[in-house]
Amino acid sequence: MSASLPEFLPSGPFRNPHFQSILASIPLRKPFVAHRARRLIDASRVEIITTGDGVRLKCLRARPAAAAPVAVLIHGWEGSANSLYMLSACSELYNAGFDVWRLQLRDHGNTHELNEGIFHSCRIDEMVDAVGEIQRLVDGRPLCLGGFSLGANFSMRIAARADAAGLALAQVVALCPVLHPPATLDALENGPASYNYYFMRKWRRSLRRKHRFWPHLYDLEILDQQRTMRALTEFLVTQCSNFPDLMTYLNGYSLLGDALAPLTAPTLLVAAEDDPIIPITELAQLARPANLEILTTELGGHCGYLYSSFGPTWADDVLIRKFCAATGYRPARRDAA
Repeated sequence: MSASLPEFLPSGPFRNPHFQSILASIPLRKPFVAHRARRLIDASRVEIITTGDGVRLKCLRARPAAAAPVAVLIHGWEGSANSLYMLSACSELYNAGFDVWRLQLRDHGNTHELNEGIFHSCRIDEMVDAVGEIQRLVDGRPLCLGGFSLGANFSMRIAARADAAGLALAQVVALCPVLHPPATLDALENGPASYNYYFMRKWRRSLRRKHRFWPHLYDLEILDQQRTMRALTEFLVTQCSNFPDLMTYLNGYSLLGDALAPLTAPTLLVAAEDDPIIPITELAQLARPANLEILTTELGGHCGYLYSSFGPTWADDVLIRKFCAATGYRPARRDAA
């Protein structure tokens, strides 16, 4: 455990990885988390970021009254700026005084009409450009980057490209990042059916929405014939994108091997040993640049780290501690008054 971070010590049912992983996104928590995040929600304004290639990505920005360090957070696959883990973390950062940007991936958060091409996880260039545009808009203030699950994977790949792109990242925190997509796909297919059902239901709904705006991209009848996550992924990346096969695509956003070797920004990777979706054994195959810190916890599930059903999480605290330490920022009172 990093000397500057508290150990995650949940009790009772919160020690169960499936309880953690499911509760993190369960709708039952929404009114309580939204109430706690009401200052963030009230302060947030839409910012459409346009990249050099003309891609448009939607952000929700909550800007404090005084100049402050910037926190950019990226949600997970089929999540959004309003996912509960995003609202929880971003509200804590905003209440602490940060200028908070909730950056959404293409085709997430009901933004399917903004860009013609479908989302896939190898679209890293547009995310690098988006963070660069945010850096320009905040006029050189210290910028920290964080992400959850697939958003954490994107955050680490952005960090690995930061020097080449001219990005100055004060700190990166990646929470439960997708490490090696083939292993994650195996875990989803072979693990509890509830996880596969959850993602497939949300993904199919998203693809139907995309089809309403861009009906020429794919045939819904053929799409509906793809009954498994593997088959649907393979169909989309080979028929609707420029990948020759499924494994080329999946390996294209893997963090293993030398993918992180160029990383120089201070980066914390947090992974739970009991994560039911991200096999922690893949950590052994990561490059270990000097500024990469890896923190493994015994418990936490997938993007859980909950102490209770409705309060702030251990992950929220980690983000604030690391971002404050990196920027020298002394946070304001962290309450929701």
